[in-house]
Amino acid sequence: MQTVTLNNGVEMPILGFGVYQIPAEDTERAVSEALAAGYRLLDTAAAYGNEEAVGRAIKSSGIAREELFVTTKLWVQDAPAQDHTHRAFETSLTKLGLDRLDLYLMHQPFGDVYGQWRAMEALNREGLTKAIGVANFYPDRLIDLIINNEITPQVNQIETHPFFQRAEYQDLMREHGVQIQSWGGFAEGKNDLFTNRLLAGIGKEYGKSVAQVVLRWLTQRGVIAIPKSVRAERMAENIDVFDFELTGEQMAAVATLDTGSSLFFDHHDPEMVTWLAGRRLES
Repeated sequence: MQTVTLNNGVEMPILGFGVYQIPAEDTERAVSEALAAGYRLLDTAAAYGNEEAVGRAIKSSGIAREELFVTTKLWVQDAPAQDHTHRAFETSLTKLGLDRLDLYLMHQPFGDVYGQWRAMEALNREGLTKAIGVANFYPDRLIDLIINNEITPQVNQIETHPFFQRAEYQDLMREHGVQIQSWGGFAEGKNDLFTNRLLAGIGKEYGKSVAQVVLRWLTQRGVIAIPKSVRAERMAENIDVFDFELTGEQMAAVATLDTGSSLFFDHHDPEMVTWLAGRRLES
């Protein structure tokens, strides 16, 4: 497994396993199978409702804690944001059955972002999480957060896939020491990704699937990916991407697929902002 070095020196696997949209009743089995397949980076969130199941899989795996890299995410908190952020963190930690996290992300760029971030900075200083970062932050929000706070986010997890590649944004993040991480790496199959002729053609040259080509493309760009699956054979396939390398010409060809637009939702859309910012998790 290849790793990337975050801006605070922490090593993070470049490929992991995500559990978004996996029902809680299926999560423990899926995570157990992912760990058996060799994944060591696990990505969940309070909003996913399956932290407890992830924790059970970790506990039953018998894998040493220091071999794992566990991420969860903070949802938008009510005021006072700093107090509620500490409580939300403790709740997530309890559900996961852990005494520390490897990475804690602010899930959405809404609410009292600064209050939430100050609390996350405190958790980092206390050693309760090795790294802190954000998710779904567009360039303006990310740069504003960096300028006005002490700790620069180690990671920004954003929609990144062949149809929304974020190359210029990745360059900007690199300038500021922020590691890009992809969610939706397969675009949830939109735009017929899994039957795309270009990607399938590249895969045929190496005896690899479209999914493997996409993950290899992300890896070669230095983008952390967290593919999700509930099938053990697909998990094994997704992690088997370190025995081939795309050529410069192939990387350039994949770049032509970029539409420059989200396939899911716009964080600048007032209706979406209203919905996300107003949603609260059950305690």
